Amino acid sequence: MKADLADRFRPVAEPQLLDRAYSDDQYQRLIGVVRDHGPWPMILAHHFKSPEEVVATSSGEIPEGVTLTWDPFLSPVFRGYLARGGVCLYPEIEDCYHNPAFLDKVRAYWGAQYAQPESMLFNISGPCTGGGSPHVDGTRFRGLDLDSSPVWLLNIMAKSGLFKRWQAKKAQVIAWYYQGRIGGSFTYWPDGPKGQPKQLKAPMWGKAVVVENEMMYHTAEANGPSALRRPEGLAYESMIGAGKGGEGWRITTGDRVIQQVPEQEIRFLVHWGAQVYMDYDELKVSLDHSDDLTVDRAFDMLIADLRQRGEQFQTPSDPVSDRGFIRLLTRVYDLGKPEIFPPEPVEDLAAA
Repeated sequence: MKADLADRFRPVAEPQLLDRAYSDDQYQRLIGVVRDHGPWPMILAHHFKSPEEVVATSSGEIPEGVTLTWDPFLSPVFRGYLARGGVCLYPEIEDCYHNPAFLDKVRAYWGAQYAQPESMLFNISGPCTGGGSPHVDGTRFRGLDLDSSPVWLLNIMAKSGLFKRWQAKKAQVIAWYYQGRIGGSFTYWPDGPKGQPKQLKAPMWGKAVVVENEMMYHTAEANGPSALRRPEGLAYESMIGAGKGGEGWRITTGDRVIQQVPEQEIRFLVHWGAQVYMDYDELKVSLDHSDDLTVDRAFDMLIADLRQRGEQFQTPSDPVSDRGFIRLLTRVYDLGKPEIFPPEPVEDLAAA
């Protein structure tokens, strides 16, 4: 059954390459927002309250008897939002968010009649290890999204296959700005997690893909000199911000600067997302909320499915934050990690 579910994790179409997603002026305004409004927290701090939630969101099971800590999940990759809930947060980049060209691209990608911008975020990092276990992005279900539900729950719902009726159709335009000479590629599994991976190879200044990342396992390749990928003092609460005088970037933990990152080693990703509707009937059901899910109903359906599978457990009083219950859901609905990976970037060859 898990193999069947895993095999369904394929995007509606392979990622479609764009050579120049944003103009030079748009790029300067996007990175300007990041410089001017930092510092920015790590992805972990944005989305997760416990290490168990991280595993539930990515891939792999938690060994019995193991107490998880943050340490194995720490990676100096930071995030901020540029738009949420259909609202651009920074007027100077509204043309980047309300982007007719992107809307045309995602409608064509799905063969759909309608699309609306939903969110826009960025990831920024210096040298770092690969982007954690291969994962799918948190999707949206009618009535439930990242603003009302934890990302780990949305991913468990997608993996379970129980909620397909409510699952939103989504697409993204993801653009990268990375000039480093070691790694930094985008790795993805368009034929399911058991299939062969593919890569959008770095350097990729301004390259982008149109993609459905909620149904395609993917990850970032390690980048930058290996000795600099895990700065000493990195913690859950670490932040990144522009360096003094606008030169490069610096990672801080509390009041202490733990790493200075030169501009040429920065990997900057801009993630624009849209919701897509195949026809007016599908749009109307979403707008009139006549068939919405709630968090309580989602947990009721998951608990009923666990009981039907013969799982023995006590119904949690707070399933959103019960670490033991999250472990159970992760074990039952884990689809397994991809089995085939590209080779790691080789520093001496990359720098030759």
